[in-house]
Amino acid sequence: MSPDEFLLGPVNWVRDNAVPFGSALVVLAAGWYLSRLAYRLIRRLLPRAYGVDKNFAPLLAQAARYGIVVFALVTALNFLGVPSASIYAVLGAAGLAIALALQGTLANIAAGLMLVWLRPIAIGEYVVADGVAGVVVEIGLFGTRLRSTSGLYIFTPNQRLWNSAITNHSREPRRRVDVNLTVPDTINVALARKSMLRIATSDKRVQVDPPPTVHVEAFVGDKIVLQMRAWVPTPDYLPTLRDITEKSKLAINKLLAATDEQAVVSVAADPHTQLPGERTPDLS
Repeated sequence: MSPDEFLLGPVNWVRDNAVPFGSALVVLAAGWYLSRLAYRLIRRLLPRAYGVDKNFAPLLAQAARYGIVVFALVTALNFLGVPSASIYAVLGAAGLAIALALQGTLANIAAGLMLVWLRPIAIGEYVVADGVAGVVVEIGLFGTRLRSTSGLYIFTPNQRLWNSAITNHSREPRRRVDVNLTVPDTINVALARKSMLRIATSDKRVQVDPPPTVHVEAFVGDKIVLQMRAWVPTPDYLPTLRDITEKSKLAINKLLAATDEQAVVSVAADPHTQLPGERTPDLS
């Protein structure tokens, strides 16, 4: 083959296949654009639809995006003269190979579907699972995005969440506030209980049923631990916990001051001095 024929071969192929090649490029470009457009529209409009769970939006958007890209790729190959049967056979073989190589990834997809279907977590809820804690931002096709209380970005595979025990801090309508105060064991427990209950019942966020309670939780040396329990709506949990804790501390301090409860300071006696009637001190 002469050098001229060698150089003219690709040129002739491009000239003879310019229309199919151009059509394939157009289809790929259109598919890429439509996939991104579909992704944005589903993410934006699906949560607004009546009766549609907003947790489905990220997963369906990603599935639609990848589906459009695959369809555009198959259509482009058809324009280039590749038979559809051959394409589907290659895709099937490639899919089997990918499935064997990426078993963990497919498990994440299955776990994502189960998380969305059974809904142990939902967007906007604070969850703790397998060492991961944060507010759920998105349940995706492969992983879940969360935001920690300090504003950090957290991404965890769906399978990790699905295979662990999930503690959802936002799902139940109410939560119990526990406030522990360590006080001297000489304190008047009845007055302390009355003071702490007054703080709880005066807070409008504390629910009446069941009523708040205060009891002796434990003994620690010459101290006792008083625990107050009160039920509040879940969205008010942290603000109520902080307010009641601070007010209880101030009230108990005021009660101790009113009863002149304070440590007694005195000069230590000389162990080498023996007064009449006293036994020799133990110096061991």
